[in-house]
Amino acid sequence: MAFVTGLLLVDAPASALNNQGNIPGERYDNSTGVKLIRTKEGYYPYVSAQAFKYWLRTTLEQDGSWVSAPIYREEKIAYTDANPVKYWDDDLFGYMRAPSKRESARAKRESDQSRAGETETTDTITRAAPFRAGTLVSIAPVTPTNDFGVMSRHEGDPVPHEHQFYRTTLKGLFSLDLKSTGTFWYKQKTGFRNLDEVRKKEAAELGLVHMEKEKAYRLPLDERVKRITTLFEGMANLDGGAKQTLHYTDVTPPLVIFAVTKGGNHIFGYVVGANKRGLPELKIEALAEALTVYKEEILSEVYVGWVRGYLDEERERLESFIEKHQGSRIVLCHPREAFAALIKALKATENASWLE
Repeated sequence: MAFVTGLLLVDAPASALNNQGNIPGERYDNSTGVKLIRTKEGYYPYVSAQAFKYWLRTTLEQDGSWVSAPIYREEKIAYTDANPVKYWDDDLFGYMRAPSKRESARAKRESDQSRAGETETTDTITRAAPFRAGTLVSIAPVTPTNDFGVMSRHEGDPVPHEHQFYRTTLKGLFSLDLKSTGTFWYKQKTGFRNLDEVRKKEAAELGLVHMEKEKAYRLPLDERVKRITTLFEGMANLDGGAKQTLHYTDVTPPLVIFAVTKGGNHIFGYVVGANKRGLPELKIEALAEALTVYKEEILSEVYVGWVRGYLDEERERLESFIEKHQGSRIVLCHPREAFAALIKALKATENASWLE
């Protein structure tokens, strides 16, 4: 099994990218706080994986080729159509669908005209997401700043408000299971019963490859590659985050490191950390160790996308490492160029085995 395994940084010079709502006990009722991990060392701001995936989904939806699943609501629950054959985000981001058998719920589904194109669901189906994303966490503890403001463009007393923001670098991990992308199982196993009888019939009618031994249907190779490469095009242009009208943080990663690897264990998790001042630092020894220990598991080039002007001294250390280790297979370029190089490799005929 092959995975695209990667690490990314988000530079947050003055940001509040993921908020927790009002802060209890503050002097103003409308004091908004950021999400924090509280430890003995201090506060680590973070962006939840859910928020990061929301940014990515929204970015992808701006691309005309991405096919999003419709969302349906039923009292206190909401879910997508849960049809990975049709919809790309159901394929890559996974789903859980357990149709309510209550008469009231069934009647509401049947009377809702907005659900006219919904795929009938006859049984509980779940899909473990091929695309995995970790929480984006500050590389070092910081103390959030409380910013005081007022709304005063009206007659009468101004309305005070307050919100937190921080200055840090967020680090996150991601992984894409290439075999699972475009492959839909119907095993009686949690996470692997992706298709019920309705969806199995649709897959067969559309001519998907039937993998009887594995109890799965698979999309044609070119369709699977198209979904994968579109995902990475979206990551190269990532947009999103809270409080953008106040802080305007560019969430496109200025530094990414990734490769196609055997197995889903992350091999780059420790190659970037914080120095004694809490600033990002490339751990050259950790990188060298990863390239040596996992040499046989690394199937592609090791792509490092690094924006010039961001941590230039650390970039120079990497350039020196590459020069001394000509066989390291590291490709150093701009992040967009790195994703483009990966996409080219994924499209290459000789690399089709990565998706098997």
